[in-house]
Amino acid sequence: MGKMMRLRALLSLDFKTVLLLIEATLLLGWARIRIIYQPFSKIAPTLGQYMKETESETSADHRQSLVHIRHAIQIASSHTPWDSKCLARALAGMKMLERRGISSTLYLGTAKDEAGKLIAHAWLRSGSLYVTGAEEMDRFAVTGIFAKVVHY
Repeated sequence: MGKMMRLRALLSLDFKTVLLLIEATLLLGWARIRIIYQPFSKIAPTLGQYMKETESETSADHRQSLVHIRHAIQIASSHTPWDSKCLARALAGMKMLERRGISSTLYLGTAKDEAGKLIAHAWLRSGSLYVTGAEEMDRFAVTGIFAKVVHY
């Protein structure tokens, strides 16, 4: 899609959606910087309670926000000039949910690729909805879980 078509598509969106896309893009950049410049041992304590999960029920009040955030992260991550891979998407999604007072669980997993090389994946769940990473999560054995419980 050409730059002009992208601009037209962006301008055709409602103001709230544009703001959500901007927020997702900024938080994807923030997450990418954290991943590059901070060891995971410094990031992990900010992710929530280790090896705990949040509730698996989705509040009716939160359902629409979760769907909008999931969609914004999908769109924004495919248009960033930097790599916005699974961990960056999960961290950005967790921060977006936290800002709205919505609890979430971040999962880390490992598997072996076709060549036998160890690979990793991260995904984010809130209630019964997967916000990021659901398309590949079944291939991975869970190695870490972080529950971010938000009380507002």
